[in-house]
Amino acid sequence: MNYTNTIFNQLLNFLPRCKFNQFVGQHENDKYTKRLTTWNQLVALIYAQATGKDSLREIETGFNLNKNIWYHLGVGSVARSSLADANSRRSYQIFEKLFYSLLRQFQEIIPEENKFDFKNPLYSFDSTTIELCLNIFDWAKFRTAKGALKIHTLLNNRTTVPELLNITNGKVADVRALKEMDLNLPPQSVIVFDRAYIDYDLWDEIKEKKWYFVSRTKISQNLFVIGQHDIAKTLAKNILADEQVIYGDYTAMQNHGDMVLRRIRYYHEKDEREYEYLTNNFDLSATQIAEIYKQRWQIELFFKWIKQNLKIKTFLGTSENAVMTQIWVAMIYYLLLAYIKFQTKFKKSLLELTRMIREVLLTRRDLIDLLSLNLNTVLKLKKIDDNPQMSFW
Repeated sequence: MNYTNTIFNQLLNFLPRCKFNQFVGQHENDKYTKRLTTWNQLVALIYAQATGKDSLREIETGFNLNKNIWYHLGVGSVARSSLADANSRRSYQIFEKLFYSLLRQFQEIIPEENKFDFKNPLYSFDSTTIELCLNIFDWAKFRTAKGALKIHTLLNNRTTVPELLNITNGKVADVRALKEMDLNLPPQSVIVFDRAYIDYDLWDEIKEKKWYFVSRTKISQNLFVIGQHDIAKTLAKNILADEQVIYGDYTAMQNHGDMVLRRIRYYHEKDEREYEYLTNNFDLSATQIAEIYKQRWQIELFFKWIKQNLKIKTFLGTSENAVMTQIWVAMIYYLLLAYIKFQTKFKKSLLELTRMIREVLLTRRDLIDLLSLNLNTVLKLKKIDDNPQMSFW
């Protein structure tokens, strides 16, 4: 039997190891390192994500209990003091670069789902806040007595994979974080965001790059109706109005008066509420614009999933570098799971895949065979591995 053929080893094989070594060399991270290399650090942190470890002591114990497996993986022992030092000292940018390298590898293979009735690339942009204790994480200033950081995310709605992340302290405004990001989207892309991103300069930039946006209107926002949309002769069901508007106060209109937008009023029967959407797209139907805004829920589901299934709310270190390292490794693990799900055409949910791998991470089984099972049979399989005298059938 191949002692390196554990589920965990097969997961690690998806990582671009040569690229990773290049990043390590660029930062000279392993210079003078004798034991805990940067690769060993990454392995330990992915192991912690996959198994839900909450502390350095738990990680150290896990390594001590499975020395045989780590030896055949080419990973030595991991002392909690060494790991704490590495998380604090070694630049998190290595793991950030690895995330984007893996993402590019992912994008070359995964086909975008054609689940919409339009062809435009569709993205959602939003942020999620992670609260921190200011006394412990004094670099993450948010409010007078609270600390926090934000994960600003651009999500590809057709793949449900994050394509761009900007991690800041909690005080950074959402619009500012978006403007700082290097968005490299194809023309005709549609970006969906909520009312926090209403910014006239941002809208001008979106127009210049030939992108579209869909957002909600603010109550305090000045919108002046200048006519009806020319294709809105007969309004579809639930569409109350489809209008052309100019936005802003007198000064804003002077500076941005050439920006004519489209306001759609939509009645949601289930909620028994009326919603107003704002867009610079005049080609898609009013119903399609309303459906596009509903797709923003995908990024909310993404944030909910990573908070519930990844270790990004409790941290193994208190320095900014340690926290950033842990978040980027968590995102790498998310990409690995999504990559495997698409590559193997796993039909069940990402949550079930996560639970299955957690149960048998260090088991010597073929990953493809494992994914033909379900969580219940995986748990039974684990019992058999723990007690070879049991019969699977």
